[in-house]
Amino acid sequence: MPRKRRRLQEGEGRSLGGGINVLDKARWGSCGVWVLFLLRVVVFLQYRFFGEPVVAACVENGANCIDISGEPQFLEEMYLKYHEKAAEKGVYIIGSCGFDTIPGDMGVLYTRDKLKGTLTAVESFLKVKSGPEGCCVHDGTWKSAVYGLADQDNLRKLRKKIGYAPVPVVGAKLKKRGFLFYNREFKEYSIPFMGADVSVVKRSQRYFYTELQETPVQYSAYVNIGSLGSAIKLMFAGFLFLLLVKFSFGRKLLTKYPEFFSAGRFTKEGPTQKQMDGTSFTITFFGEGYSEGQDPQNGKPNVKICTEVKGPEPGYVATPIAMVQAAVTLLQDSAYLPKQGGVYSPGAAFSKTKLIDRLNKCGVEFSVISKPEV
Repeated sequence: MPRKRRRLQEGEGRSLGGGINVLDKARWGSCGVWVLFLLRVVVFLQYRFFGEPVVAACVENGANCIDISGEPQFLEEMYLKYHEKAAEKGVYIIGSCGFDTIPGDMGVLYTRDKLKGTLTAVESFLKVKSGPEGCCVHDGTWKSAVYGLADQDNLRKLRKKIGYAPVPVVGAKLKKRGFLFYNREFKEYSIPFMGADVSVVKRSQRYFYTELQETPVQYSAYVNIGSLGSAIKLMFAGFLFLLLVKFSFGRKLLTKYPEFFSAGRFTKEGPTQKQMDGTSFTITFFGEGYSEGQDPQNGKPNVKICTEVKGPEPGYVATPIAMVQAAVTLLQDSAYLPKQGGVYSPGAAFSKTKLIDRLNKCGVEFSVISKPEV
């Protein structure tokens, strides 16, 4: 019996706290996705190939739904197909409620709320620290990256079809950094973060601007990778990855031998318990904006702030924490969700709730590193 199925069966009828219960096992149609029923909330895994039937069934049957997808194409396609239907049903479909992208999306909101003035731009820098056992990630994440990058053309077509309303740049335009640069703040090299954070934060900021008439925040995300030697190795591996992902045979090689092509970072077995125990993450946010009374349309930003989100191992410890607390928040803070149901990003859905307070109590901690300074 598959391990995931056995664990679900062992948990039938067991309370998880917070009004959440594991009910009888269920197979969703013929798609082969096993799900946990969370008392009016469905949480599920696997998206590009199996996600849509779950979303469609939730909308049809009036069940709220959250996921931990880090795949922009899936997230935005669900918005295109089901936002209006979910609104009619009063159902909330909230994507990317794991490490992708609760820390990033909610971190920008936390930074905004802590700045006394108008926040107009944020840069974030992710650092993952590992213990003597090192760290690795299950190859499911690797496969999502392979198929996602291979399908970039369809993502661009999808966004044209959605016809997103343009969001204005308020204040000084945030300058894009290069593909590889030396970060003086951390004294190590950094590269753009290839996760879903930027696309999800943009969706949240578009919602705040179009629906709530709030000032949108520009956002860029990066990851710190260490020394120049580490950067050169990563660039070589990245070049090979981008070359192979363009071809069918290359994608087969990448998905068949993830450990080889990722230098051991992605494996079919996933991390050991010792690896998870020794791994943690920190995301540092550098925000800038305009002090109270200062017009963001005139002059340069005159106030800065630095905040931080830190937590345990991202994929298998922090992600379940974020996912469960998002589900609890959806159930218990329903009065503070958007007035209508629909397909939302975490920031758009949870901006007025107590999600950050719940995360702080569970080990994913939000804090101000340096107070706003003019």
